[in-house]
Amino acid sequence: MSENKDPHVTTPESREPQGEKFVYDFTEGNKDLKDLLGGKGANLAEMTNLGLPVPPGFTITTEACKVYLESGEEPAELRTEVSAHLDALEARMGKKLGQADDPLLVSVRSGAKFSMPGMMDTVLNIGLSDESVVGLSAQAGDERFAWDSYRRLIQMFGKTVLGVDGDLFEEALEAAKEAKGVTVDVDLDAADLKKLVEQFKKIVARDAGRDFPQDPREQMDLAIKAVFDSWNTDRAKLYRRQERIPGDLGTAVNVCSMVFGNLGPDSGTGVAFTRDPASGHQGVYGDYLQNAQGEDVVAGIRNTVPLAELESIDKKSYDQLMQIMEALETHYKDLCDIEFTIERGQLWMLQTRVGKRTAGAAFRIATQLVDQGLIDEAEALQRVTGAQLAQLMFPRFDDEAKTELLGRGIAASPGAAVGKAVFDSYTAVKWSRSGEKVILIRRETNPDDLDGMIAAEGILTSRGGKTSHAAVVARGMGKTCVCGAEDLEVDTKRRRMTVGGRVIEEGDVVSIDGSTGKVYLGEVPVVPSPVVEYFEGRMHAGADDADELVAAVHRIMAYADRVRRLRVRANADNAEDALRARRFGAQGIGLCRTEHMFLGERREMVEKLILADTDAERETALEELLPLQKADFVELFEAMDGLPVTVRLLDPPLHEFLPDITELSVRVALAESRKDANENDLRLLQAVHKLHEQNPMLGLRGVRLGLVIPGLFAMQVRAIAEAAAERKNAKGDPRAEIMIPLVGTVQELEIVREEADQVIAEVEAATGTSLKLTIGTMIELPRAALTAGQIAEAAQFFSFGTNDLTQTVWGFSRDDVEASFFTAYLEKGIFGVSPFETIDKDGVGSLVRSAVAAGRATRPDLKLGVCGEHGGDPESVHFFHEAGLDYVSCSPFRIPVARLEAGRAAAGSTGSDSR
Repeated sequence: MSENKDPHVTTPESREPQGEKFVYDFTEGNKDLKDLLGGKGANLAEMTNLGLPVPPGFTITTEACKVYLESGEEPAELRTEVSAHLDALEARMGKKLGQADDPLLVSVRSGAKFSMPGMMDTVLNIGLSDESVVGLSAQAGDERFAWDSYRRLIQMFGKTVLGVDGDLFEEALEAAKEAKGVTVDVDLDAADLKKLVEQFKKIVARDAGRDFPQDPREQMDLAIKAVFDSWNTDRAKLYRRQERIPGDLGTAVNVCSMVFGNLGPDSGTGVAFTRDPASGHQGVYGDYLQNAQGEDVVAGIRNTVPLAELESIDKKSYDQLMQIMEALETHYKDLCDIEFTIERGQLWMLQTRVGKRTAGAAFRIATQLVDQGLIDEAEALQRVTGAQLAQLMFPRFDDEAKTELLGRGIAASPGAAVGKAVFDSYTAVKWSRSGEKVILIRRETNPDDLDGMIAAEGILTSRGGKTSHAAVVARGMGKTCVCGAEDLEVDTKRRRMTVGGRVIEEGDVVSIDGSTGKVYLGEVPVVPSPVVEYFEGRMHAGADDADELVAAVHRIMAYADRVRRLRVRANADNAEDALRARRFGAQGIGLCRTEHMFLGERREMVEKLILADTDAERETALEELLPLQKADFVELFEAMDGLPVTVRLLDPPLHEFLPDITELSVRVALAESRKDANENDLRLLQAVHKLHEQNPMLGLRGVRLGLVIPGLFAMQVRAIAEAAAERKNAKGDPRAEIMIPLVGTVQELEIVREEADQVIAEVEAATGTSLKLTIGTMIELPRAALTAGQIAEAAQFFSFGTNDLTQTVWGFSRDDVEASFFTAYLEKGIFGVSPFETIDKDGVGSLVRSAVAAGRATRPDLKLGVCGEHGGDPESVHFFHEAGLDYVSCSPFRIPVARLEAGRAAAGSTGSDSR
């Protein structure tokens, strides 16, 4: 047991690392040294410096881990430094590691810079052996406690360090409880645990090929090495990819003197939050478990009691914990996640960190801390992310729908998730890849379930609380999660769940509500999120919970809009989408794709244009299309009156407007066999064959169409100009911008612009209206980016088409490669994220930067934007801000996300990291 002494007083000189070394005492670091000491070590040092009751210990740095991972060997100096710090720890505690009569025991715990809950390894009770367990029993006056601690060590060490299948230990433990006729491990007595220890040692000897080590220093050294190794386990790498954590950071290792929560009813362990991580509300939130060690809480193997009950169990410790929680939140100026142990009435702090939280909690907490004067609005803006805002815009269950309630658990991570019940991670991944939506149902999750948790729409467990593995990981990923639904009996072997006599088999549809903890049978209808209703002007801040969230979102969005430099436009092709985008805060349209106006009933008119054999036929087809195009633009300019509208002239290859070649060939062949062939079908088939290209996305499209088909672009420019003139004569304020797609050389743009200027002049003369239409181009080919200085001579604006630019820079087709090899590239770490999701800063981004510089060197007033889907990606928005663009454009639903991230970029954020 740890000696009850105050931590060392830290001198100012000891707060910064002195020279090159690999081990630091808890008295030497501080919270700002996370790169070196990891999050856990840095915060243990900070709590020690604050005078809080932290068990003494030391931290092995991430630098030592990096050396080990690169070379396969620990640094030569590491053993000597560890020995020196262990000697100092033993001198302070007045006992030796693993000594026979009164052993010092330590924990060896991982601690990377970014929290990776459950992904890396921890070993408790190091120093116990066949000899020292007897001394621990005598010293503690509790034989059961000593043998319980020993069986825990062998179990954790065997699985974590020696690679023994953890299920073997669990099966032996379950068999022992069954033989005793009990259901929880605390009901096993000392004799039962002695037998279990012998079984565990036999399992180790058989499956690890060696005996459990009795030398305490060997235990510690092997555990340290195992923690280093755990940085590169499959589950850790998968979690880092999911959370976009760099793979070269390494983990620190914390060696801490043990304190024991399994010493009886006056002992216990718990996890506490200074605010509710699910909602953000202030109060007493957390879990407590009597007579347990810390892993029992997060593993969810025994159901905890709410933290508030600690007041009646141990009021002295409860009051002290409340004071410490308030002090930590004030010190860190944020929600804190705290691990603690009570050893026979003595409170010990084992960890604190800025806690993971749900999206709603993030917005509420940020505004609460502003109101409390702990942070300012600029900092509040940095505390939330576009990814979190996107989560808040997901639908929720309809309160008015008829439902069949199966049960209720703990609302661990909000959202409305519907899917087929699956009972293991393998099935969750397999079904998800086949297009099925699934809910992963487990008694409790563990780190090995991570891939299934990622694949699932939501997670449901029958055990555990808000601090269990499932809850913590789900909140970090933004996944819907309900934990501790005790009424649900989960049978993973038979792949079924039973509740109240009803059996839910694998494949049955269930719905889980992470905001209420309710679990329903079947699919529950969803309704729009209150945040979406707010953006659409259908909801205002009020008194209830949803309105409180809306009020928090409103405040932060208002500040983001005040400080951002980037304007945000929408990709919209019709008046309906334009009006929605405007309600969502769009400051114009950055991309109107005119090809969408040629579909449906108008496809036949395009076919006439394609089939035209003479100038007269072609002109007739264009004349039929002109009034329809004009009407579209009149509606669009009215919807976006006073705001810029960038209209892209026809871009896709013409074959997209013709019937499928296979379908048409079959139709013609059948008609010919019946001798009733349709003349138009024959002409269409000839046209399809004529226009067929091996790679149409690199063929006759974009500006090339305007140059090859006389009058096509002129018709579109005339429709835009006439619509703008009509709107202006109706006292409106049309601000049309004409964008020429797929330009690769300035000569292409010059020819099209000369024709466009002539058409605009004709419309101005005919309508008596002065039109201020600007003409620019999309930069979506590498050559366009490389010759941007020349192209800017003929362009009044650039809009980067990053979808095509990514395809042409990388040399692959998005439609083909995402399904064929992107998964392998992501798994192998070639991609941290798909370059179609977040812009490739080194490749595509380099071309964007050079094009911006060259374009503005030629034309200082050149307007610059982006209209690919990257315009709504949080991380990419930061890049576009740094690159000097004027605006981003994205789909209407992503506009609020882009607005928020543009504000965060302007306020000094270095990225959209939500960890």
